[in-house]
Order: sequence, then structure tokens, then C-alpha cells
Amino acid sequence: MAQPVGFFTDTTLCIGCKACEVACKEWNGLPDNPLEFRGSYDNTGQLDHANWRHVRFVEQTTKSPDKPIAWSMMSDVCKHCANASCLEVCPTNAIVRTEFDTVFIQQDVCNGCRDCISACPYGVIGFNSNTGTAQKCTFCYDRLQNNLKPACATACPTQSIKFGPLDEMRQTAATRLATLHAQGMSEARIYGDKEYGGLHAFFLLTDKPETYSLPSTESAVLPSRNNIPGYLGAVVTAVVAAVAGLIAFRRRGEAKP
Repeated sequence: MAQPVGFFTDTTLCIGCKACEVACKEWNGLPDNPLEFRGSYDNTGQLDHANWRHVRFVEQTTKSPDKPIAWSMMSDVCKHCANASCLEVCPTNAIVRTEFDTVFIQQDVCNGCRDCISACPYGVIGFNSNTGTAQKCTFCYDRLQNNLKPACATACPTQSIKFGPLDEMRQTAATRLATLHAQGMSEARIYGDKEYGGLHAFFLLTDKPETYSLPSTESAVLPSRNNIPGYLGAVVTAVVAAVAGLIAFRRRGEAKP
């Protein structure tokens, strides 16, 4: 019986080799990236319809004269959110949740409206102008159906990308975090436990999420019908505006002779 699955990406083990990117492209038949100098080792640039894995190179200055630049690397991917805004806004129900609890875009149902691209808080969905459809990581759905690990996790030489049952991955992440904290890495943290209801692709980071271009935990909530506090705030704002408008209208009437 299928069960929820997840990726746990330990950024402290990533060496930036991009084997995950290559494996993803090869298995899924994605096109090559045009040769372009971007001023860094990040020659992919971003996640889009042709890049379903992206090894992000975060360059930071240090106080060491011998090592003025330090890199933090993270293999980024669709997060397959528990509260997936892309799935909510899809007008044709092309985006579905699979038996593995992952988020999948049915290419033969997608009408190319791009609502999902606008709704995704992580910018992982791209538009393929050749097919006229939105595309992103499928979690290697075809491989999962055949009891195979996703291509990226299979190719990762350092096991920075781990794959397995979601509960098992969360336990693995908690154990790794405790080990790093015991070694003095107090800044280490897990990203993906709470964000958007919990992510199926979560990360061990050594800096705040914004450093990796991820939304902070505080802002990673749905601006939708699932966001009850947001709705209450909107209702209160609307009531205050209505009362203010009524008072202004009555005062204008009182000013007339």
C-alpha cells in the first residue's frame, strides 16, 4: 500500500556536484540549459519547466582574509506542500495529490492558464511554451509507481538528498539536527516542519531560510481560505472600513444647510 513519501535534504552534506540536476534531466527528458555565464558556479539559475532540480550556490563574505568567500549549497526542488496553493487555484483540477501524498500536474488536463505559477510561494513551476502547459518536479512519480527511488536521490553521491517514508525522513532529520547541535552548530535548523502545513521536501539549513531564498517560517502560510487568522483580519478590516465610511457619510450630510 502506498504511503506518504518525502525528501530530506541535508545541506551540510551537499558538495554542489549537480549530479541530482543531471539525473533529473536525464530521467525526465528535460532540455539542456543554454551556455550562459552568470558570474557564479550556479549555472542553472532557477527552478522552472526545464529545471526540476536546482543546486543553489549561496555566496557569503567571511571575516577570514584567507577565505573571503564561503559557499552554502542547497539542492532545491518542489516542496510538495501539504497545503499546496498551486493545487488550490488550479481551475481544471489538472494538479492532483497522488497516492504518495505528492503534488502532480497532469499534462493532458493542464490548460496553460499559469494560475499555479503565480500561486506557488517557492517559484518552482515553469511554463513550457512548446507544450503550452505548466511543469515542475513530479517526485519521479513513474519511478515511485515501480518501487524505485527518485533519480536525484539515487544519484546523490554524498546522500545529501535522502528519500523514504515521510515519517522516517522526519525522524532522520531530527536525529541529524540533534547531532549537529551537540557538536556546537546551534544555528542548524529544520525547514519544512511547519511551513505551508508541512513540506514533503524539507531541509536542514545552517542559516536563516531567507539566506537560501526561502520564505521565513512566519510568512510561510497560505493567503487563502485555509488561513483563518488572515480571514479574521480581513473581516475586522472590512467592518472598520464600513463604520468609518458610514460616519463620514453622516457627517457630510450634517454639514449641508
